[in-house]
Amino acid sequence: MLKRIKALFENSDTSLGDDKGFEKKQVAAAALLVEAAATDESFDEAEKTAVLAILQSKFSLSSEDAAELLAEGQKAQDQAVQLYGFTRNFKEASDPDERIQIIEMLWEVAYADGALHDYEANLIRRVAGLLHVTDRDRGEARKRVLARLSL
Repeated sequence: MLKRIKALFENSDTSLGDDKGFEKKQVAAAALLVEAAATDESFDEAEKTAVLAILQSKFSLSSEDAAELLAEGQKAQDQAVQLYGFTRNFKEASDPDERIQIIEMLWEVAYADGALHDYEANLIRRVAGLLHVTDRDRGEARKRVLARLSL
């Protein structure tokens, strides 16, 4: 039993990024964005459009590649039982500025439907903690998104 539990933790993220040639960081970011979009129990068209636009612009992808990355992120998120694997992959492959950018990306997805749900705010707070993004940087990222979206 302990061997199975240990194997679960050791192999929880081995499939990230190896099917379509995406980096683990990209799949982890996509999975986190999907988690943010689905946290309020609906992954509507506005949120899907926002996630696709974010993936396309932040990772310089074509619309087809962004759609494939979104599908990989959804697959990884569906199979995951915790956020730690995604945040660890992203943190290990990113500098502090990129970690703040993912928090900003999460805020964009959270506000894509025009309203912030408490669960979305909680998720972003937890992800920021796991990525070692300070409360101040998280708050400033939120302000930038609100200004950009004119909310």
